Amino acid sequence: MENVKMGSKITAVLRDILCGAAIGIAFIIPGFSGGTVAAILGIYERLVGAVSDFFKHFKSSVLTLLPIAAGMVLGVAALILPIRWGLEYFPLPTVSLFVGLAIGGIPPLRRRAGKADTKKTVLFFAAFLLAASLAFLPVMSRPADFLYHLDFGGYLLLFLVAFAASCALVVPGISGSMLLLVFGYYTPLVALITDLVLFGKAPLESILVLGVAAAGILLGFFLISSVMRYLLARYPQTTYAAVLGFILGSIPCIYVSAATNASPWTWVAAFVSLAVGFAISYAFVRYVERRKLL
Repeated sequence: MENVKMGSKITAVLRDILCGAAIGIAFIIPGFSGGTVAAILGIYERLVGAVSDFFKHFKSSVLTLLPIAAGMVLGVAALILPIRWGLEYFPLPTVSLFVGLAIGGIPPLRRRAGKADTKKTVLFFAAFLLAASLAFLPVMSRPADFLYHLDFGGYLLLFLVAFAASCALVVPGISGSMLLLVFGYYTPLVALITDLVLFGKAPLESILVLGVAAAGILLGFFLISSVMRYLLARYPQTTYAAVLGFILGSIPCIYVSAATNASPWTWVAAFVSLAVGFAISYAFVRYVERRKLL
């Protein structure tokens, strides 16, 4: 009996690590939301609950968040270079794969939203339009190495941008990486991380920049997670209706830059990637639902 319990615990930890890796990968894709992946994988409510109760139930929250956080780090570390390469040379097929993965996981979210009514429909379209509007925001241009030369005001602005991005990361369908792209921080941050990991460039400056960004992200995580937990506890179906709107509305944001100057053959490859992503996600969700793994 003890061996069975131990095996179940190990399986649960491995599952959370894999879920965390998927969430981490989503953070890298502009227009894609880690909250979307968490909702699709069925761990969203558990995740925001652990974050919002971090100080109240410290031990259980740490045990919940640690494997997910470890998976996120592993996912980013393992795939940031391949995804950066794919986004640079094959942007449309790359983002289409992730869009397919998102769409394939929508059916269980739709069921959680329950039957449609006037309030849910209004919230759905409001959320859809809000998420889609990010595609029309002008992208700020900043030098690729500007993060190495920040003054106090620059660090304060970095903290505020990271705070805003973290709020977006927690809400499914609102992309933190897209907000970083709009504010002109996405490319410099990705370059800073890869240069630090691969070449050890300016370690002190890089660690300071990443520490300030992490502080903003953590504060945003705690605040917005508490809000989302309250909404899910009081208005679960209505909240999921809005979540669906955010997720579907984020799709134009994902395609807005990737579709620039795409050839017909690129669109064919994108359609294939979309279909493959959808098939993988839909099959995974069906398997999980049948086995009740999440």
